[in-house]
Amino acid sequence: MYTLRVADLPVSDRPRERLIERGSHSLTDAELIAILLGTGQGPGKLSAVGLGQYLLQQLSQHQRNSLSVLRDIHVAELMKVPGIGPAKATTIVAAIELGKRAFSSLPDAPTVIENPETAAALLANQLMWQSQERFAVLLLDVKHRLLSTQIISIGTATETIAHPRDIFREVIRQGATRVIVAHNHPSGQLDASPEDIALTRQLLSGAQLLGIPLLDHLILGNGNFSSLRQTTTLWEEYPQGDS
Repeated sequence: MYTLRVADLPVSDRPRERLIERGSHSLTDAELIAILLGTGQGPGKLSAVGLGQYLLQQLSQHQRNSLSVLRDIHVAELMKVPGIGPAKATTIVAAIELGKRAFSSLPDAPTVIENPETAAALLANQLMWQSQERFAVLLLDVKHRLLSTQIISIGTATETIAHPRDIFREVIRQGATRVIVAHNHPSGQLDASPEDIALTRQLLSGAQLLGIPLLDHLILGNGNFSSLRQTTTLWEEYPQGDS
């Protein structure tokens, strides 16, 4: 039986060539999956891109975001989709796992934290893909060099409890002079909740009192992060001095 391959598509439509020419960000989800699949088939002898689209449609029947399903999918689940055999299924699962490991890996010797991207990368392995909310702190010296990373509390799938006294107790105990706090949202929704805003206000006020600047409050989830310092005016309301 003839199998439709990526190579059978017009050059302008081939995901591999477009990735090389324009970068991976220019491809759709289905086109990225098509590169992994290599060949098509399934219902109606679909092309590789068509099979990628069909796979995403099948996975999204009971989920709003099919990519979130892929994050934790098993080979057996993929093989239930017509056109996806053991070779295609294991390739997809291996690619997903490699992506998660690459994203969660720590940068080489990240001793100085000067931006939220570096802080998020440091915390990704502990917070990014967790099914429960966790609250963590990055403890820094006056030159923003990392002293340690601490998980302060672990909550449920939707809620974690972190009290300012527990956070600042750890800051003082380790002699930190700068601090970044962070927690994850297992849902992947990065908008700050009213509780997140209220806690940040408390922490900024306490940081002012102690003279230990709070540099940021990050929310991580589903491969991305948000910086409350960049998305709110709280740091204007509670100036942190030399931070």
